[in-house]
Amino acid sequence: MLNSPITIDSKLDDIGTTIFSVIAQLSEQHNAINLAQGAPNFESDPVLIAQVEDAMQQQHNQYAPLTGLASLKEKVASKIQNLYQCTYNPDSEVLITASASQALFTSIAALVNPGDEVIYFEPSFDSYAPIVRLQGANPIGIKLAQPDFSIDWERVKATITSKTRMIIINTPHNPTGSVLSADDLIQLAEVTRNSNIIILSDEVYEHMVYDNRPHLGMSSNQELAAKSVVITSFGKTFHVTGWRVGCCVAPQKLMDELVKVHQFMMYAADTPMQYAFNHYLDVPSRYTDLAEFYQGKRDLMKQELAKGPFEVLPSNGSFFMLIKYGHITNKPDSDVVQTLIKDFGVSTVPLSSFYSDGTDNRIIRLSYSKHDQTIIDGVNALNKFSG
Repeated sequence: MLNSPITIDSKLDDIGTTIFSVIAQLSEQHNAINLAQGAPNFESDPVLIAQVEDAMQQQHNQYAPLTGLASLKEKVASKIQNLYQCTYNPDSEVLITASASQALFTSIAALVNPGDEVIYFEPSFDSYAPIVRLQGANPIGIKLAQPDFSIDWERVKATITSKTRMIIINTPHNPTGSVLSADDLIQLAEVTRNSNIIILSDEVYEHMVYDNRPHLGMSSNQELAAKSVVITSFGKTFHVTGWRVGCCVAPQKLMDELVKVHQFMMYAADTPMQYAFNHYLDVPSRYTDLAEFYQGKRDLMKQELAKGPFEVLPSNGSFFMLIKYGHITNKPDSDVVQTLIKDFGVSTVPLSSFYSDGTDNRIIRLSYSKHDQTIIDGVNALNKFSG
């Protein structure tokens, strides 16, 4: 180990080893059933894998165009038009990225300046606030209202200032599984009307909305689409999260700024994967059938949890479910999660880890993006918990 003489003034000095690292280490040590990680443990489609191999064999192994394969961007734009009746120019308003995470970073870096304020909602995906801070801007967290984790729009109105540059939306929501309603879109349009506020909408679970609800993203509302960057994920949609390919769409005025940053971060996303997704999108049922597929897994997990001691909260989208245990024990959620790993052999995630201030509502998060048997075995282990 080298002893460096360099003094570091860290940009993220309060960020160290997270509970996620603790969970991963403990899970491996105890060979725990993994209901924690938001990634499928079932097989990827062999057809999609074969299409990547074919692209490689055809020597599509060098840089793709800066903003993505033209035919793939055309299919993305066509898909959005068909689903949400919103028209994006594939040449100037669609960007293929090296993961949705890169799209998030690129969007915030391109559009947020030092001293700006960015509103986001907690509990939240853990990268939003740190990315904002890295731009010298100020993340302003607003807690979602209990018990349904809805947005308090009066609170949003009161929080907006002359410095507010961006509002980050996530629907379907990680970690709560909540989704935006038609009224939410009306309220969001109202609070951003006649302002210079940009909406950054994380919609990586767009095809995982249940019980016949529509996905109400920014592209489904023309007024909101005109001021939004919408981020989606090929990896989440097609069960290949390790491939790290995402996409974002935005009006050209915003997209021009994103591309300036993207070209110096990545230049282009992985080429063979782009060719594969280009062919794979030719069969719409591969994404339109996802809601039924994951709703079956959600319902299986809910059915199994009904046999045990936990209170199950609604999951209307994504592939996450929250369960409450405060009626069983008042122990902190991080302690309960570690107990579940060590003593019961199942890994979950404490909801407090999704709050900047560690708010603990005695709730833990599960993922049902798993084999059915993994869900059954994992919940059976959970149901043995008695506090």
